[in-house]
Amino acid sequence: MRAIHDPPLARALFGDARWAWIWLILRLYVGWQWASAGWEKVTSPAWTGAQAGTALTGFVKGALAKAGGAHPAVQGWYGWFLQHVILPYPVPWGYVVAWGELLVGVALILGIFTGIAAFFGSVMNTSYLLAGAVSTNPVLLAIATLLALAWKTAGWWGIDRWLLPALGTPWSPSAGREGERATGRGGAEAEPIGEGRAADTRATRQR
Repeated sequence: MRAIHDPPLARALFGDARWAWIWLILRLYVGWQWASAGWEKVTSPAWTGAQAGTALTGFVKGALAKAGGAHPAVQGWYGWFLQHVILPYPVPWGYVVAWGELLVGVALILGIFTGIAAFFGSVMNTSYLLAGAVSTNPVLLAIATLLALAWKTAGWWGIDRWLLPALGTPWSPSAGREGERATGRGGAEAEPIGEGRAADTRATRQR
């Protein structure tokens, strides 16, 4: 079966470590947005303190107020979800939101499990948008989507540079040689991460 390859631009941005500096800038920006918002909630009594749940209750009730009318900002199915799943349990959900934002932000800043952190960040952005809160959520959602697509190299300038190889994804644990080629060291042309191993596998099958 013939393989369908990504276009050169996609291979460069999402699989070539030479372009990882782009994702570093975007990662730090999104990470700081989440970390600062999360820290503010974690240290707020209305989210995680003696009055935990009050802030989330106010947010949900505000969203439910937008669920009426001919052209509601909050769709009926999401309003039902907020009213029957979130609103009855504001305290635990408040902790989930506060710590979720903080942990996503820290993970993005440090570059640890970048793709997973970006995915959960996009889930929160989508949730806020569905609740009628626009603010910076569209921008953060777009960047988080790109970071998730670039998971192989988005954390190259971070802990993922060593963590992912240790886990065998997307490189094998002993693939230091491929990592060197991916960064372009030694004067050789850099190749997308993971392509070297695939090429070796094809060569072995042809022998």
